[in-house]
Amino acid sequence: MKMFKRLYKKAISRKNKISNTKQDPLLIKALESNFFDLEWYNKTYGTSFANADEAFQDYLHKSRFSPVNPSPAFDSEIYHRLNIDVYTHLQSPLAHFLDNGQFEGRPFSPAVTKWHAKEVLSTSNKLSEKAKKQKIAICLHIFYEDFIDRFASALMSFPVDVDVLLTLADDRFTDKAVSTFNSVTCVKNVHTKTVPNRGRNFGPLLVEYAQQLQEYDLFCHLHSKKSLYSGREQTQWSEYLTEYMIRDCNISSRVLNTFAEEQELGIYYPTSFWMMPGWVNHWTVNKPHTGEWLEQFGMELSEDFISYPVGGMFWARTSSLKQLLEREYQYDDFPAEPLPNDGSTLHALERLVGLLAEHNGYKQFFYYPPTGTFTTDQSYRYIQYHNTAANTFEQLKNYEIISFDVFDTLVRRRYFVPDYAKLLLGKELINQSIVSSDKIKTAHDFVELRNKTEFELRKAAEFKGDIRIDAIYASIADKLGLSEEQGKRLMQREFELDLEMIEGKEEMVDIFNELHSIGRVLWVISDSYYTREQVGLMLRKAGVTAPFRLLVSSEEQKRKDNMSMWLYVKEQLQQLGNPSYLHIGDNVVADAQLPGDIGLGNFHILNPHDKWHALGFPSVLRGKDAMKEEQIKKWGPMIFNVGRNPFIGE
Repeated sequence: MKMFKRLYKKAISRKNKISNTKQDPLLIKALESNFFDLEWYNKTYGTSFANADEAFQDYLHKSRFSPVNPSPAFDSEIYHRLNIDVYTHLQSPLAHFLDNGQFEGRPFSPAVTKWHAKEVLSTSNKLSEKAKKQKIAICLHIFYEDFIDRFASALMSFPVDVDVLLTLADDRFTDKAVSTFNSVTCVKNVHTKTVPNRGRNFGPLLVEYAQQLQEYDLFCHLHSKKSLYSGREQTQWSEYLTEYMIRDCNISSRVLNTFAEEQELGIYYPTSFWMMPGWVNHWTVNKPHTGEWLEQFGMELSEDFISYPVGGMFWARTSSLKQLLEREYQYDDFPAEPLPNDGSTLHALERLVGLLAEHNGYKQFFYYPPTGTFTTDQSYRYIQYHNTAANTFEQLKNYEIISFDVFDTLVRRRYFVPDYAKLLLGKELINQSIVSSDKIKTAHDFVELRNKTEFELRKAAEFKGDIRIDAIYASIADKLGLSEEQGKRLMQREFELDLEMIEGKEEMVDIFNELHSIGRVLWVISDSYYTREQVGLMLRKAGVTAPFRLLVSSEEQKRKDNMSMWLYVKEQLQQLGNPSYLHIGDNVVADAQLPGDIGLGNFHILNPHDKWHALGFPSVLRGKDAMKEEQIKKWGPMIFNVGRNPFIGE
């Protein structure tokens, strides 16, 4: 009887919800199927829509570009990922499913929460008096004319008065921009500058407005961003950032209140766009381009995975970026076009914005759309790495050829540090007096000589191809006055010391062997000075039993990290008729970014050190500490154990 009453009560509630709608057929379908829940939606996203119609329209709008859910019964992000055509056509997942997908047999899933913030900021969408008094600038760099209307429309519901500071790529935009933004109620003053195509979005902002921005308490920086995918203009990333920075009044009010009440907060932006790869929050190839900025800011770098406003769009308390805004800039301070997709001083600056605020004693805070949460928790950087071995196997088995990296992907070293075998060999040379003390005084001297010799040989070869370990030790023997045979013995001893420390990453090795058992073709690809036979021995020791094709840079004279190996792999795949292919590895650049740049599928996993940081452990074995033996013995085995399994949450 109690169960009957509960079911009856639920049915009556659903009937009342439907009867109170404006009879939108799609909404009625959503309510009847329990895929939309007004009470849950309001509570989850901190809103107070008066009726289901308004809330459902909000969902339909946001779900085209954001991972918001209509209820616990339907996961929008999973539907988009499983049905990429729905995503690229800018369709709401639930709308597509109700109209077409369910009849086509499209897969869907109940809502799955990948990540929960450890610290949640309590915010109100009722604007406080303190928040209203903040002096605010909205800085917009407009390269594409249609963004004049897009940004103006986004400001229509902005809750406080602002000044708009425009940088325009074309003088012909000026009249339209001024009249359009002057028609927006919240806009009190419009400033315009026509700018050259130099410095992307940061150059115009800093050259034209760095000094003026210091007059404001807060500023928001947005720019017109488009990308092409499958031949169609894709604006989801831009829509995502615009929505959660200025367009959604509920969000912008909460952002302004948080800045007003929490003076230690300096930078805000929504968490990284959900359709980007997990490694987007990484330095990738940009660390070498930070020099001038670091000198200007008085900063040093540490971790490889970082929190930063991906796309260069953010809110900032001006005092948190004082070193950036105090300097006077010229356009010549910025690199000229064309610029690469990644790897420039501007890409480096984008990654330094949040770190500069932290350097100045402020915190960054973020909005996580799936749960409607504001937080200072930076572990969102690793959301895409919350996975399991079983789920990874299910993903990989869909490909005909799967290739694996070796070190920190299939195998790991007991003390983690790759150069530890060289250090141990140096100690043996000293202890056994194999070399004269005037040439090698300490074990560290030997490591330096060993690595310097390898670099010299690479340089002599103009960094084409690769260097074999026997060539390295032939050169070392010559430098130390040793015989050719002694050089070979040293080479063999380095390998033996390294091999002794090698163990398998059990979950990854199991996946590798199981893929063979279901008929998949396996390749192993490694950038290494070791020979094919030596790498093969390491893999056998690690437990690899399945047959595989082994591509080693020292043998192929091609490397992953300079793209030559990937071009070779692509050529090989073409000769095989372009079978479906995926590469899995731990190096963000060599195993993910570079193959992706030429259209090769890739699956990035965390290396042991990155997982160590992802779990909140301290920064260790960095810089000079990386070659201190007491530090290696202390921390190496811990990182080794943590890194056995590359997945978070398993």
